[in-house]
Amino acid sequence: MQPFDPLPALAGGALIGLGAVLLALFNGRVAGISGILGGLLDGERANLAWRAAFIGGLTGAGFLGLKLLSPAVDIAAGWPTLIVGGLLVGIGTRLGSGCTSGHGVCGMARGSVRSVAATAIYISVAVATVFVTRHLIGG
Repeated sequence: MQPFDPLPALAGGALIGLGAVLLALFNGRVAGISGILGGLLDGERANLAWRAAFIGGLTGAGFLGLKLLSPAVDIAAGWPTLIVGGLLVGIGTRLGSGCTSGHGVCGMARGSVRSVAATAIYISVAVATVFVTRHLIGG
């Protein structure tokens, strides 16, 4: 376990906020990643270019940051756990009508009561999941 350094977290949060503001300013869209990806996968021709550029920039920046700035990452979970977890997150974003970026970053910044409730619920479930897997199951 490495000691926590808040500076990279603050810089990452600032960049996420800047990206959300720029998308709203120049494209009039909320930076809800699940909605952007869903529209990309649905093949909406009118919005295909900006959606592809946004998702490409998001994943490209993540890979670039991992290679240039981060130490080697060791993920203790196996592929089945990662796949099931990813599918559950996808189902949750559909059930919650949005994802952490749409509700937690953009919705809460706009003062949306629905987003505050959604964010409180998914953070609470995340805390409970970590507690159960680490302290009760022993994972």
